[in-house]
Amino acid sequence: MAANTQPIFSSQGSIAFSAIVIAANLAMDGTGTINTVMTGNAAGNAAGNFIQKLIARPVGTNAASVLRVFANNGGVNTIATNNALIAEITLPASTLNQTAAMIGLEIPLNFVLPANYKLNIALGTAVAAGWVVTAIGGQY
Repeated sequence: MAANTQPIFSSQGSIAFSAIVIAANLAMDGTGTINTVMTGNAAGNAAGNFIQKLIARPVGTNAASVLRVFANNGGVNTIATNNALIAEITLPASTLNQTAAMIGLEIPLNFVLPANYKLNIALGTAVAAGWVVTAIGGQY
């Protein structure tokens, strides 16, 4: 049950992140190789999660690619009708550097991920070191 219902507010913060994403996924429908960033029922909350934004950060030297974000209705991602492309962002080439910060990119989302839904990500082209994507939001 939601903690605050009129209007609804998150009852506590929520941060979740993907495994390092390296592999390419040429499918534009959410099938194929994906990584799950967050589920709608993280920590057992029954009303879903509010997703404020995603932060993508390289973990080393990578070629340019694209990050695609899919909402999944909780079913298997291998069935295209279970997925919806909701955002994508160009990932620039990155070079590992010990004297300067590497770029981080933010994707504003500001929506509720219902209970049992998943937020999945995929790369358009394979990269060498990979990217980690973090979801920032709150639990209901």
